[in-house]
Amino acid sequence: MNYPIISMEHVSKIYQQGEIKVEALSDVNLTINQGEFTVLAGPSGSGKTTLLNLIGGLDYPTQGIVQLNNIPIQKMSGAKLATFRRDHIGFVFQAYNLIPVLTAKENIEYVMTLQKISKPERERRVTWIMQELGLQGMENRKPCQLSGGQQQRVAVARAMVAHPKIILADEPTANVDSKTGLDLINLMLRLNAEKGMTFLFSTHDEMIINKAHRIIHLRDGKIYEIKKQSSKQ
Repeated sequence: MNYPIISMEHVSKIYQQGEIKVEALSDVNLTINQGEFTVLAGPSGSGKTTLLNLIGGLDYPTQGIVQLNNIPIQKMSGAKLATFRRDHIGFVFQAYNLIPVLTAKENIEYVMTLQKISKPERERRVTWIMQELGLQGMENRKPCQLSGGQQQRVAVARAMVAHPKIILADEPTANVDSKTGLDLINLMLRLNAEKGMTFLFSTHDEMIINKAHRIIHLRDGKIYEIKKQSSKQ
C-alpha cells in the first residue's frame, strides 16, 4: 500500500536580499505518496528548485512543516539529517556536483561506500548501471575528462545506484541528447516500478512530463494546479 512519503504543510520560503524580501514559495501544501512518479512544472522562478531543496533538507522553510516518512526534517540535527539524506534521498542537480578528484566509477559508488555496502555488491551495481547508461569504458575518467552529457549520466547513476526511497531531480535531462534522455527516463521508470522508488522532478522535458503520474504546476511560488494522468509507459 502506498503511503505519504513527502508532505509539506503551509510551507513558505522567503529570501532576504538586502532590504528586499523575495517570497520563493507561499503557503504550499503538498503530499507525495511512496512510489509516485511526479513532475513539478512551471516557468523559471516559479519555485520548483526551492521546493526540491526544502524537501531534500538542503534549505529550511521560513514557515511551515516539511516531513519525509512522517519525520519533520526541521527537527533533525545536522548530523542526523545528513545521514537521513545519505540513506534515503538521491539528488540529481543541474550542476552535476560530481567530486572532481574521483573517477566516474568512484563517484557512482561513493554513497554506497559511505553506507558500507560490500565491495562485490558495489561492483555489481556500478557495472550494471554504467552499462544501462552507456558509460562503459569511462570508469576511470574524472569529471573534467567527461562531456556535460556524460557527467549528467554519472550524476543520475550516483543518485539511483544506492536505491534510495526518494529521487529529487532538477532538470535531469537538460544536458543530454534526446536518445540518452529517453534511456534515462526508461531506467527511472523501471526503478520506480521494480524498487518502488519515488521520483520528484523539476523539468520542462515533455518526455518526462508525459510519463508522470501527476503534474504539479507552480506559478509565483504557489501551486495553482495538480493534474493526474494515466502513465504512458
